[in-house]
Amino acid sequence: MSQKFAIFGNPVAHSKSPQMQNAGLKHINYDGIYEKHHLENGNEIKEVFLKNNYKGANITVPHKEFAYENADEIRGLAKEIKAVNTYILEDGKVIAYNTDAPGFLKAIESFGEVKNVLLLGAGGTAKAIALALKSKDINVTVLNRSENKLDFFKENEINYFSWENFKPEIYDLVVNSTSAGLKDEYLPCPKEILENILKNASFAFDCIYGKITPFLALARENNCEIKDGEDMLLFQGVLAFEYFTNSKADESLIEAMRKGLKEE
Repeated sequence: MSQKFAIFGNPVAHSKSPQMQNAGLKHINYDGIYEKHHLENGNEIKEVFLKNNYKGANITVPHKEFAYENADEIRGLAKEIKAVNTYILEDGKVIAYNTDAPGFLKAIESFGEVKNVLLLGAGGTAKAIALALKSKDINVTVLNRSENKLDFFKENEINYFSWENFKPEIYDLVVNSTSAGLKDEYLPCPKEILENILKNASFAFDCIYGKITPFLALARENNCEIKDGEDMLLFQGVLAFEYFTNSKADESLIEAMRKGLKEE
């Protein structure tokens, strides 16, 4: 019997996860199909997942926190992040993981040694990245427009600032986890703050994939080595795929999924 997988999001039309995951399924001759599922109400996620007989699913914006709340069991770092991006059906139960965190760590390996990171934004992705860095004993500071979303970082003993009270240090790596630059020409924080930081940084990473955002363009002007979110998307997808198919990814599978991701 063919297995069904999906990505839940709102919006979800732009997602490249299906072409990446379907390329993976085809590569290992797995009898399954991965589709897009537009979901309005995040609180219905578990119900809809079960009703559609999905074997596994990914969850994207804005449902990661709802998916966490609604799962039967949470495993790994997701327990602390309080946001999940992967569902698996196991013995009739919905098991949830967060593959964003390890996916991000894998994506920044190419930069080499990183000791001090500035993370822009405070949403679900920022939570995953902050705890992933912390788990590797890498120093991380969160910078967000306002103070109202910073409680999570306070509870997890992570340095945090709003634009008003920011006291910059020297960071090796600056990460944009906000949507600034996705559909517009905005920077994730004021240029006068950002420019000074990027002058002293070595690397810049944007979670947005498939384009040079204004943030990455500014980083490049300031001689930083830059990287978009493609590898993070790929590696979180590969880790989810391993859960979906109960298999271990080798290099040829990773390349097949990368190729799928790049298809127009």
